[in-house]
Amino acid sequence: MNREEHEVAILGAPQNSGPVMSTVVNIQTETVVPDHIVWSLFNTLFFNTCCLGFVAFAYSVKSRDRKMVGDVIGAQSYASTAKCLNIWALILGIITTIGVIVSVIFLVIPVLMEILKRFHY
Repeated sequence: MNREEHEVAILGAPQNSGPVMSTVVNIQTETVVPDHIVWSLFNTLFFNTCCLGFVAFAYSVKSRDRKMVGDVIGAQSYASTAKCLNIWALILGIITTIGVIVSVIFLVIPVLMEILKRFHY
C-alpha cells in the first residue's frame, strides 16, 4: 500500500456529509456572422466598378466592428449589405471585362489589319 492510499484509509470518509453544491455555467456559442472582408478586398482590388468594391469593403469592416462589440444584429445587417454590394461589383466587373475583351477583338484588331494592308505586310 503506498503512502496516499494509507492516508485515505486512515482518514476515512469525509466528516461533512451535507448536500454537495455544484455550479453549472451555460456558455452560449457565438453566432457566426460572415463579414465577407476577403471577398470585398478582392473586389476592391480587381473589380472596383463604380467603387462598389470599396463600399463593400467599408461595410465589411463595419460588420467586423459590430461583431467585435457583440452587436450580432448590426453585424448581420452590415454583412448582408456587403454581400449584396460584392455580388453587384463582381457581376459588373465581369461584364466590364468581357466588354473590354470584345471591344479589343472587334475594334482594335480590324484597325491593325487595315494598317498592315497599307504597308503590304
